[in-house]
Amino acid sequence: MKYAIYILIFLMISVGYSQDFKQDSIQIKQFYNTSLLNGKSYQWLTYLTQKIGGRLSGSQNAQKAVKWGKKELEKLGLNKVWLQPVMVPHWERGEKEEAFIITRKGRVSVPVCALGGSVATKKGGVTAQVIEVHSVKEVEDLGEKVRGKIVFYNRPMQADLIQTGAAYGAAVGQRYNGARVAGKYGAVGAIVRSMNLRLDDFPHTGVMSYGDLPDAQKIPTAAISTIASNKLSALLKTNPNTRFYFKQHCKIFPDAPSFNVIGELTGSTFPDEYIVVGGHLDSWDLAEGAQDDGAGIVQSMEVLRLFKTVGYRPKRSIRLVLFMNEENGSRGGKEYARVAEEKKENHIVALESDAGGFTPRGFGFNCSDANYAQVLKWKPLFAPYLIHVFARGGGGSDVGHLNTKENVILGLQPDSQRYFDYHHTAIDKLDIVNKRELELGAATMAAMLYLFDKYGIK
Repeated sequence: MKYAIYILIFLMISVGYSQDFKQDSIQIKQFYNTSLLNGKSYQWLTYLTQKIGGRLSGSQNAQKAVKWGKKELEKLGLNKVWLQPVMVPHWERGEKEEAFIITRKGRVSVPVCALGGSVATKKGGVTAQVIEVHSVKEVEDLGEKVRGKIVFYNRPMQADLIQTGAAYGAAVGQRYNGARVAGKYGAVGAIVRSMNLRLDDFPHTGVMSYGDLPDAQKIPTAAISTIASNKLSALLKTNPNTRFYFKQHCKIFPDAPSFNVIGELTGSTFPDEYIVVGGHLDSWDLAEGAQDDGAGIVQSMEVLRLFKTVGYRPKRSIRLVLFMNEENGSRGGKEYARVAEEKKENHIVALESDAGGFTPRGFGFNCSDANYAQVLKWKPLFAPYLIHVFARGGGGSDVGHLNTKENVILGLQPDSQRYFDYHHTAIDKLDIVNKRELELGAATMAAMLYLFDKYGIK
């Protein structure tokens, strides 16, 4: 390790790095050692997933998670811990959904799940001829031709995009806007290919929107698995009159009271400069929300625990925020930003972990050229831990509401290749999270926030 530090020092000098890199490398090593040898992130995640489970906004489990989060933060001995009230959407799935394709030979059962925010089908379900499309625009072009039909959105995520988040972003519009557009033209239902790169039989839920549609045009909408999508598409090619049936029992309730959970280590030198770290406490209801976003929650909690455990006293105030309602409204992130603006708080950095607990690769930064140049100078400090991605563009849906021209918004970037295998599904459980990968991510976040705390922003 001594030899590695000498090489690190040489590399930093060679790129003109004049800051106290030797002390920084020692401090960062301490974060990694502590997380890997004496970490608590996996222990927290085990409790959150096994004792509480899925935590959809407005649910009893979400409220249990709030109480748990506050209790655990109080145990850390932070300077402040409090709950920030926020009203959140309340949607419930109800009884398990069912669906099948009606073929010439009979019925073929299909794995299906309602999309978050959808209305229910009528009591006996919906049966209609299917019309396959690959974009919302295609439905706009078809117009009245979709009347009385079930619109099947079958645009796959683009497999040749290495950044799977980009593939997700390019395809997810059909899930969010599909029912709104199909309902406007008189469709009786919408089904969507799951946002997933692999072929499996686990349908993916996620939020959808009706926009300003009147109630009479709001149609039930659900996701079917990727294998079922391929099967339905193939049947439609041989028989365009193929029919589909699905039934779901979901219900929309009035908004419910909930909370962001916030803890703070108050800065010793610049207490009015805030650095935020966090993830979202809510999850979808199909499983335990382990990768999305239990991993980000416990990694963020571990950052503050690491600071306390190694005896690092921050210069600036470090705030941990467990945001509520990222999945179907982002109310928590919006409310935190609103209160921060109202109080004229100076948030200089905000880091979010909401891309799973897989092996950390680096960060994505939304910041000025000067701040990006600064973080590039820190890159050699992360080389011993195989952290190499320092990309432009990044952050997260919750911390993004804090974005200004002056501050730095960043997101942890783990390896993303398997993330969408589990995202929003019934298999997002503890057993798919690797303890070591989770701990590496927490230490990586702590290291980056340590540097921002020590040197500030440009």
